[in-house]
Amino acid sequence: MNPLTLWPVAASEQAARIDTLFAGLLVLSGAILLLVGGLLLAFGARYRRGSHVRRGELPGFLRRDVEIGWTAGTLFLALFLFWWASTLALRGNAAPPDALEIHVLAKQWMWKVRHPGGAREIDALHVPRGEAVRLVMTAQDVIHSFYVPAFRLKQDVLPGRFTEMWFRATRTGDYRLFCAEFCGTQHSHMGGMVTVMEPEDYTRWAAVQPREQDLAGEGAALFTALGCAGCHAPSAAVHAPRLEGLYGRSVPLADGSRVQADAAYLRDSILQPKRAVVAGYEPIMPSFEGVVDEADLQRLVAYIQSLGEAAR
Repeated sequence: MNPLTLWPVAASEQAARIDTLFAGLLVLSGAILLLVGGLLLAFGARYRRGSHVRRGELPGFLRRDVEIGWTAGTLFLALFLFWWASTLALRGNAAPPDALEIHVLAKQWMWKVRHPGGAREIDALHVPRGEAVRLVMTAQDVIHSFYVPAFRLKQDVLPGRFTEMWFRATRTGDYRLFCAEFCGTQHSHMGGMVTVMEPEDYTRWAAVQPREQDLAGEGAALFTALGCAGCHAPSAAVHAPRLEGLYGRSVPLADGSRVQADAAYLRDSILQPKRAVVAGYEPIMPSFEGVVDEADLQRLVAYIQSLGEAAR
């Protein structure tokens, strides 16, 4: 039987920062509770019925100074807490450029995981200790939420868009994975296990997994099957934007604005190509909405991303 613990195990780099913030807020809340409770008891005892103390209104300047003082103090405290919490959140917002990218597809009621080498998992995720891991996630049906308490991380997974989170596990072991957003009748059964392994153990584990074509390879085949190569290939006669080196770059648009070619932009360009037309090109690309599903979008985006990475 596991002993009762009031503080869950911290198994990621981000967990230490979140625990520090939580402990600080807990101490501050406790101090405020003791201060207010102490003042209530003190004033209740001092001004109890029958006590011989001076009563009446305070002088006007004293009332004004006290009111201004506690209002200003509360404002500065709130601003400090906002700065502290937002700094901790933004500090770890962007994943390191060399992070291991793993794709996650949520659906009622399971987590489907794709590793870079093509290995697949359902309701399980194996990661190496000490290495940054970046999860690129989307949902096939409704809103889900990827939540690992030991990592102190939770990220909504939405249909129709990509969301990301990253972490660096700091200790080996098995840690529970939950869906933290009500997603239907079997929501309580949508869980899994995150297994943190030593890097050499993870390498051995990945080497023995059934090998399938990786996500980018499947995206390349789908890219050809959908006829995309007829316009976007270097030898194509149609005047269409080249995709080599596109991912991650700033793209000028026909309306004079610029947009970053991230996963969300690529996804929108496939489903709503006339929404953000690249400068110098005609809006002739057809929409693939209803033709490809969320899993196909992950494949296509992974393929285009691999073109960008290979070109750098």
